[in-house]
Amino acid sequence: MMHPGIKPPPMLLLFIMKINTGDISPDFVLPSTSGTDFRLRDNLDVRKLVLYFYPKDFTSGCTAEACGFRDEFAELTKSNMRVFGISTDTLETHQKFKEKHSLPFDLLSDSSGEVSRLYGVYNKLFKMANRVTFVIGSDGKVLSVTKNLLAPGKHVSAARDQSESPGG
Repeated sequence: MMHPGIKPPPMLLLFIMKINTGDISPDFVLPSTSGTDFRLRDNLDVRKLVLYFYPKDFTSGCTAEACGFRDEFAELTKSNMRVFGISTDTLETHQKFKEKHSLPFDLLSDSSGEVSRLYGVYNKLFKMANRVTFVIGSDGKVLSVTKNLLAPGKHVSAARDQSESPGG
């Protein structure tokens, strides 16, 4: 615990998780590359959802992460999982990113950062989402949270691990 007169270092203020394993995921609506709005509650069914927040389209780490989910997509789908990427990029940028890398899943545009803030993954300094992946069960409960900005492959591995576990 910090002394009341001491301010936390700025980096602590940039990344305070609000949603943790076991929490009920907050509902939201965002525009999707599918051409329709995505509403979380409307997508809860017998499958688990993978919501991966990432900083920016066309950057090396984010491209590696998206392509990792693309490469595992068939296996994740066989395991009753659906994948959605979320960043603060525009829908137009998302569409170009999706097409360039042949992504078989939809990307959601959180251009205002509202959903990123709701989930506690918004980086105030850079005004974009941090790299955090949530696996959500069919009941809306968060089954796992993966936070690792510098290792995008860990997010894909964590989702794959959840595909093999019961629950949801």
